[in-house]
Amino acid sequence: MERRKFLTVGAAGLAAPLATPAIAQDIRQWKMVTAWPKNLPGPGVAAQMLADRITTLSGGRIEVKLFASGELVPGNGVFDAVSEGTAELYHAVPAYWGSKSKGILLFGSQPFGLRADEQVGWLAHGGGQALYDEMYGRFGIKPFLCGNSGPQWGGWFRTEINSAEDLKGLKFRTTGLASEMCARIGMASEAMSGPAMFQALQTGALDAGEFIGPWTDSALGYQQVAKNYYWPGVGEPSSAEECGVNAAAFEDLPDDLKQVVQLACESLYNAVWTEYTTKHAIALKKLVEEDGVQVRMFPQDVLDTMGAAAKEVIGELRENEDELVRRITESFVAYRDSVGGYMTYADNGQMNARADVFGY
Repeated sequence: MERRKFLTVGAAGLAAPLATPAIAQDIRQWKMVTAWPKNLPGPGVAAQMLADRITTLSGGRIEVKLFASGELVPGNGVFDAVSEGTAELYHAVPAYWGSKSKGILLFGSQPFGLRADEQVGWLAHGGGQALYDEMYGRFGIKPFLCGNSGPQWGGWFRTEINSAEDLKGLKFRTTGLASEMCARIGMASEAMSGPAMFQALQTGALDAGEFIGPWTDSALGYQQVAKNYYWPGVGEPSSAEECGVNAAAFEDLPDDLKQVVQLACESLYNAVWTEYTTKHAIALKKLVEEDGVQVRMFPQDVLDTMGAAAKEVIGELRENEDELVRRITESFVAYRDSVGGYMTYADNGQMNARADVFGY
């Protein structure tokens, strides 16, 4: 009788831990907020890929639920949401956070700056990641690059551009340091979301604007309201996508899960970049052949004028009152000069040679 009583009590005592094993108690349910509409081709797709990859690589120990722009916080509020702990993660681009510090802008894109491979090269091998961590640490965020759009385009223009003079007074959507470059040559730069840019072009509130490139841009319908599509996108030779993690939440992770978050971000960089490149090429062909888009190159005097303005923008960052901004800028410039000199012989040489071959 006593033995039966012991077994009954013992079974009841074991019931609770069997129903809720110790590993289940270690599951973290994280919210990811994004700057994008859900599953927007390009960044919206990449954000969901990142959420899924963290969940999978962690073996379900971190369950990431994605909230698209406006579902939990506005797209332009995701940085603050993670900084304040409302969400654990965000997916966006550094170009959106210039109001926090001008130094942040260099981690995403720079006028006449780094290509996608060079951008991640600077962070991984040129000292950029330590500076990235130091800057975002001011806001309680641990940052990682997790993708890149590759070269962005010069923009969609309602009218043809024949000279730098034609740009003066144009209302133009762009972001980051590109907006400062454009403002210096007389354009009225405005920051807004991709969907808002379509509406503004449609109503005439904007004369022109750039968002990303053919794949994402065509999904947003810009070809319906502006037919002149300009290249090269010297304002953003690449645009890095980032994952910002609440620093306290990140530090609370065991070492293996910290590596999971880092690896999930790093492993997506090339996958995202190459998907953009592949699908941009397909989308551009369709834009030209089916939608009547006119692909036009900026006149040389436009490029020269933009280049002079970009030099002024970077020059001011080198003299910024914030010592950290100055260090970030000098690190970027040094890496750009070093790798740029090499690319003259390497990638530039190969691309120029390949352009002269019209088929095998």
